[in-house]
Amino acid sequence: GDWLSEIPTAGGPIDIGALGRTLIHEHVFVMTTEVQANFKTDWDEDRNVADAIEKLTALKQAGIDTIVDPTVIGLGRYLPRIVDIARQVEINIIVATGVYTYDELPRYFRMRGPFLPGLEDRPDPMVDMFVTDLTEGIGDTGVRAAFLKCAIDEEGMKPGVERVLRAVAKAHLRTGAPVMVHTHPGTHRGLEVHQLLRDEGVDPRSVCLAHSGDSGDADHLSELAEHGYLLGMDRFGVDFYRPFEERVETVAELIRRGYGDRMALAHDASCYFDWVEPRMLEAAPNWNYLHISRDVLPALREKGVTDAQIETLLVVNPRRWFETAHSR
Repeated sequence: GDWLSEIPTAGGPIDIGALGRTLIHEHVFVMTTEVQANFKTDWDEDRNVADAIEKLTALKQAGIDTIVDPTVIGLGRYLPRIVDIARQVEINIIVATGVYTYDELPRYFRMRGPFLPGLEDRPDPMVDMFVTDLTEGIGDTGVRAAFLKCAIDEEGMKPGVERVLRAVAKAHLRTGAPVMVHTHPGTHRGLEVHQLLRDEGVDPRSVCLAHSGDSGDADHLSELAEHGYLLGMDRFGVDFYRPFEERVETVAELIRRGYGDRMALAHDASCYFDWVEPRMLEAAPNWNYLHISRDVLPALREKGVTDAQIETLLVVNPRRWFETAHSR
């Protein structure tokens, strides 16, 4: 299908005009698949799938039409389960391809491709894998990914991180699929991403810098917005990392500075998340899919953000991120 008119989702392709109100960064399940496959944990397939269906149904009822789910290798992606859920909910679930690491590559890739000095010209097998996910479908599901996901964190541009970023850039240039990069704005990693992607020939307007809202440095965020990046103000509810009031104020401040067209909203929430024990999640009672609809939008309105500006954050900007990338 034509990228410009259609976006693949876990429930099948939809017209790009049907994206509606979109949360730019939500997971359904984040898990350590090898542990889940081998040990008795608190995962219960039927119960957890039913719980996800219930939560996604409530999110649709709250007025959100689409979630963008950046669950890739390293986050426990298992698409048949997501496809099963997508058939039972009305909300659109847009899925990703890529690799998530802050340091080393998954061992499968480590000694394949350009793994030694002098082998830089070797093709990286990740590129073809990502392109296949984007153009043919993921595994046997027939569902295509619609964007690419990678990460850089506090540890910086480790060799494994760099290889994933370059593979993502190459897959983007071959397909037009937009790119989402997990960043660490406290250490200005977005500027390092900018240098590498510019080196690879990637247009910043095709790139979302996730977790930009973890920083209150409006000057740094304005610089990234000026380059053309879409800033993910996407961890509402992660209040132990940065309080609610501060997250809201940063969005309002960037709108006052004229960057309302360069941000998108989300929680980075999930229905099941096995990286921390459940008791730790109790420290973040607002970290759920409904926090933006219930609390964040009213708080933005109190700061003078208009309904039209909210529509830009939720509808216009996510749609343009997909369109810009695919219209090349």
